Amino acid sequence: MLSVQKTGAPRMGGVRNPVVVLSAGFVIFIVVAALVGPLLIAHDPLHQNLMTRNAAPGADFWLGTDNLGRDVLARLIAGAQFTLLVGLGGALIAFVAGAGIGLSALAIGGPVPHVVFGVVDLVRVLPGLLIVLLLIASLGPGTGPVLFAVGLSFAPQFAYVSRAVWVREMQSDYVASARTLGYGRIYILSRHIAPNIAGALVTQAAIILPRCIVTESVVSFLGLGASPDAPTWGRMISDAARLAERAPHAVLAPLIALVVLTFSLSMLGDRLRVRLDPLRRASATTPLRKTMI
Repeated sequence: MLSVQKTGAPRMGGVRNPVVVLSAGFVIFIVVAALVGPLLIAHDPLHQNLMTRNAAPGADFWLGTDNLGRDVLARLIAGAQFTLLVGLGGALIAFVAGAGIGLSALAIGGPVPHVVFGVVDLVRVLPGLLIVLLLIASLGPGTGPVLFAVGLSFAPQFAYVSRAVWVREMQSDYVASARTLGYGRIYILSRHIAPNIAGALVTQAAIILPRCIVTESVVSFLGLGASPDAPTWGRMISDAARLAERAPHAVLAPLIALVVLTFSLSMLGDRLRVRLDPLRRASATTPLRKTMI
């Protein structure tokens, strides 16, 4: 006789996946360095010393100096603070704006969802980077405009995720029962749909986070975004790229940090998506195994 048993998830697909573990470790390292690094680094990230310009890594400057004699390590840590701020802040703004506008329009009903998502479609057609550049050009440079521009450029994705989950949940039995009892759309949203939509929105935020970081880095590389003296990773890459042959360490340090951080966040976001998606989780954790009895 054949029987079907469920087996556990393979280790490579679980939290013991070495790539996931290394990604989580690097993200934690960057967060800790951004928080306590400025207290441990003796050099000022804004201090210039032309006598030590383009110095190679050594005992005094662990990652060397740039073309103005500024400590690359100190600027890398200061840039990590701004990078994490823009990534988290941009994802949060996109979360609140996109999900808030989308769910509010769906809860109101009538022609409102058609109008709102028509506007969202128009915004979504434009490249996200173009939206960021237009908003920064209109609002001016600074941390606030960068956060707002990056967040708004990714808000349409949260609106569409909200609508997809709304349509799915509205077809469920418990929502049908609530509607039969006479409860309105706003009540159903707050008591039934919102708790079940949180997982999808959090997963989307984890996926958007590294994209926010990359978008801010591109804007800084182009010379826009934060103030000119702010040590952002994108601006560090832009300033050091002109002298890459003479001081390759000055461009490689922020470039490697940016690539590894975005890759690590992408891996963690993908892992979170698998864990929070019930269908994928079921298929990944309960493979079938046939045994003879």
